[in-house]
Amino acid sequence: MTDDLDWKILMHLQNNGRMTYTELARQVHLSVPAVTERVRRLEEAGVIEGYAARVNPAAAGYPISALLGITVQQSAKAKFLKLLGTIGEVLECHHVTGADSYVIRLVATSVADLERLIQRINLYGETRTSVVMSTPLAARALERPHANRTVPASKR
Repeated sequence: MTDDLDWKILMHLQNNGRMTYTELARQVHLSVPAVTERVRRLEEAGVIEGYAARVNPAAAGYPISALLGITVQQSAKAKFLKLLGTIGEVLECHHVTGADSYVIRLVATSVADLERLIQRINLYGETRTSVVMSTPLAARALERPHANRTVPASKR
C-alpha cells in the first residue's frame, strides 16, 4: 500500500523519470538509501512498471494521430491482437465495453498512411475512426486516489 511519501516519490518520478536518487531524496526530505528502498518496493509491487521517454509523435514524423474503435468477433480476437502487435503505429489498445470491442490509439505519417493502417485493421471488423485535431489535455501524472488522501489538519 502506498502512503503519502510514496505518492510524493511517484509524482516526482512521473514528472522526471531521470531524476537521480540524490535529487529525489532531497525533494522528499529522506536519505538516499531510504528513497532507494522505497522506489525498489514500488517497482517490486508493480506500482512503478518502468521508465520511458515521452516522445512527441508529430516531431518524430507522425503528424496524424487517431482513435479507432472496432467490433471484433470473439473467435477472431486472438488473431486480431496478434496483428496489432505487429503494427508499430499502434500505440495502445484498450478492451472496452459498449458498441466497440477495442479502442486503439495509433499514429500515421499521412492520411494515406492512416488509410492503409485502417485497411489492415478493418479485416477484423467494422471500424470507426476519429482523427485527433489537438490534445488540450495530454497524458499527465497519476495522482493519489481521493479516498486515500490525507486531509491537512488546517482543512478539517
